[in-house]
Amino acid sequence: METTGSQTEHAKNVFRRHGGILRAAEAIREGIQPRVLYAMRDAGDLQTLRRGCYRLADLDRMAEPDLAVVAKSVPKGVICLVSALAFHGITTQIPRVVDLAIQAHRHPPKIDYPPIQPYWFSGEAYSSGIESHEIDGVQVRIYNPAKTVADCFKYRNKVGQDVALEALRFCRQRKRTPVSELLEYARICRVQNLMSPYLEAML
Repeated sequence: METTGSQTEHAKNVFRRHGGILRAAEAIREGIQPRVLYAMRDAGDLQTLRRGCYRLADLDRMAEPDLAVVAKSVPKGVICLVSALAFHGITTQIPRVVDLAIQAHRHPPKIDYPPIQPYWFSGEAYSSGIESHEIDGVQVRIYNPAKTVADCFKYRNKVGQDVALEALRFCRQRKRTPVSELLEYARICRVQNLMSPYLEAML
């Protein structure tokens, strides 16, 4: 059975109401029939971002497609570490994967693309410092600059001590982040004793 123009237009309107990106399960819950969804994909009306995640093809080019796709696929995840540093412009590193904070005891997300590196956070270390940014029509949860710097010190063996120090310097210079804010997140991440000498040296 062929898809009618009215069905396609209705489906496009549903996508537009959600920023242009929907997972297949979300589209079906919104009343788009599976055959309509797949017919639109086959006709080029939808772009496949990853298996089961679609975007209207006539939208502008995506600015941060990896972050948007991960946020859509793992709604409770939080972009962290080098990926968050890059978003905030406080690193010279280029992320090769999407660093993603996951609440402790949750199963790792199953995403075929883009590649992700999960980290399990708990308590305040997970829940504090989360900002929401609209990226390519999707609300993306990202740790703020000060929290991200503290996380990098906590995971310095993973990201590199030099990356953490560079981020701390850029955070002070580019973001004008108060020392008190950096120390508060250092306390939450239990790296206050490690960060304090570097902060004192920058004053």
